[in-house]
Amino acid sequence: MSPRRASQPPADRSKLKNVALFKEDDENLVPTKVSLDKIILPSTQPRRYFDPKAMQSLVESVKREGILQPLLVRPVGDKYELVAGERRYRAAQEAALTEVPITVREMSDEQAVQYALTENLQRSDLNPIEETEGTLQLLALRLGCETAAVSTVLYRMENEAKGKITRNVSGNSEAEIVEKVFAELGKMNWQSFVRTRLPLLKLPEEILSALRAGQIEYTKGKEIAKLTSKEERIELLEAAISLSLSLSEIQQQVKAKQPVATPPPLQSRLEATYKKAKRSKVWDNPQKQKKLESLLRELETLMADEG
Repeated sequence: MSPRRASQPPADRSKLKNVALFKEDDENLVPTKVSLDKIILPSTQPRRYFDPKAMQSLVESVKREGILQPLLVRPVGDKYELVAGERRYRAAQEAALTEVPITVREMSDEQAVQYALTENLQRSDLNPIEETEGTLQLLALRLGCETAAVSTVLYRMENEAKGKITRNVSGNSEAEIVEKVFAELGKMNWQSFVRTRLPLLKLPEEILSALRAGQIEYTKGKEIAKLTSKEERIELLEAAISLSLSLSEIQQQVKAKQPVATPPPLQSRLEATYKKAKRSKVWDNPQKQKKLESLLRELETLMADEG
């Protein structure tokens, strides 16, 4: 049994095996050691943020025991491009290691990206923005379209599921691919993703940046986004991060910063009251007839001078 297989929990192994990117099994790949400077990072990385405390803990572990689980790489010219294991790679750099164990696998550009995305999406420490953007990238690869087009596919599937539009033949194949991807990831179904995750990408950029960096929980970020003033959002965001404000404290500040609702003009109030009285047929209610008659007399008296 290879080191990679031995050190990976059974639950993660079963998930990764569901992603049929390769014909051969990991058992056939033999780990070897290579100079750290022979490894290069890919141009696009699924993960942007690594928790500093968790990274420091890993660095200390690497200093004591070295890299126990080989990095997965693919040959690119006379170098090796990292596919999976960026945290271990960075920890090795911090620990000043000169060599690291690697498992070399021949992969196309698309296979490498899919593998990296899938491995990262199955981690438990991804923040919601990284997870959302990574899922969209993986779906784009599987669907063979641009990432921006994936949301359109998902929203169309949602409308089809609600019966708002008729599902077409091409939509069937896309839906099957989408459902398969979410089944492989095993975290949520596509409907939950559309309802709870896609809206996150519409948050203001300053909040998205804080979420990507793991500086604030997304429930707090969504609350801060209710402020229409960018200056007020940034001010509250910085306070929430530096002072570790709770969600209830943020909600109180958001409420305090929002403008007090002013009563509608008399004309609007009068028209709205008339429409409501007409809908409810208040004149048919015996208990309200006397009061209504009294109010009408007052109104008629008020209007008498208008001619």
